[in-house]
Amino acid sequence: MTARKIIHIDCDCFYAAIEMRDNPQLASRPIAVGGSADRRGVIATCNYEARAYGVRSAMAARQALQLCPQLTLVKPRMEVYREVSQQIQQIFRRYTELIEPLSLDEAYLDVTDSPHCGGSATRMAEEIRQQVWEKLRITVSAGVAPNKFLAKIASDWRKPNGLFVITPAEVEAFVSDLPVKRLHGVGQVTARKLERLGVTTCRDVRRLDALSLAKELGGFGERLWQLAQGIDERPVVVDSRRQSLSVEHTFDQDLPDLPACEAELPMLFAQFETRLARLRSRYRAEKPFVKVKFHDFSQTTLEQAGTGWTEEGFRQLLQQAFARGNKPVRLLGVGVRLSPLGVPGEQFRLF
Repeated sequence: MTARKIIHIDCDCFYAAIEMRDNPQLASRPIAVGGSADRRGVIATCNYEARAYGVRSAMAARQALQLCPQLTLVKPRMEVYREVSQQIQQIFRRYTELIEPLSLDEAYLDVTDSPHCGGSATRMAEEIRQQVWEKLRITVSAGVAPNKFLAKIASDWRKPNGLFVITPAEVEAFVSDLPVKRLHGVGQVTARKLERLGVTTCRDVRRLDALSLAKELGGFGERLWQLAQGIDERPVVVDSRRQSLSVEHTFDQDLPDLPACEAELPMLFAQFETRLARLRSRYRAEKPFVKVKFHDFSQTTLEQAGTGWTEEGFRQLLQQAFARGNKPVRLLGVGVRLSPLGVPGEQFRLF
């Protein structure tokens, strides 16, 4: 069997990176994104300057300020973070549709059958990292490996802004020396149990049989034994039923009026058609829609049954959607609602 090619992408201090990008004055000082200390706020994330003082995610803001009195607390802007996350996923989709987001700032990609970069997962990861930086000015770290377990560990190996590759031939040696505390699911309690058994690395786990581990750790024992062999058969899970397909673009400068928005429509529609072509064997395109986000971050989405998902159909929807705000636009998107082909009990259209 052909070895799988899995990429794990993890943004570096995602929320903080966006805040430093949008306000360069923050870039050289320790910052954290989270709630205020006087309201029992909690740190969502922080930059590496703050981490040097011991500030960490999920820490109380009051404690963070005690560790780092010069810490700048920034209020979260979740709408902005979601928007950047969507833009990153648009970059992912240039390489594969097999994407499993874990959160706004990380995802697995299965590129086993992707024809891009001559089929090289390493080159694809390099290109993704470069494009995210060039288009969004934030850095991501990437791990490439034959399975999800190793890809996730690899993405953390050279953080921040790093790339680490574990080839199939390197799995045996890499996993043997891996501390068990690096394995997902091994917390402090499990680590102490394993220490009592003389287990600190995956090589130590291999000296035990799966039955002994199951007696000591229950159901997790068998999972641990598999991970210690470098085995992880979990697939990259994409939503079984995709609800929609869309293409969005955030502009460096706001589009001032409707003609400026209409001028960008052919570019969006071309990208949309390319993406839709990949799904036509599994889905039928139905209601078209447009999304307009104005300069003040207010937004509207307009969809309409019976309108064709042609460039002219999208133009008509865009005209109506723009009229709802009639102000400069920062983001445009076009898309369609999808329904899967061949669903049991589905009545197909006569024409």
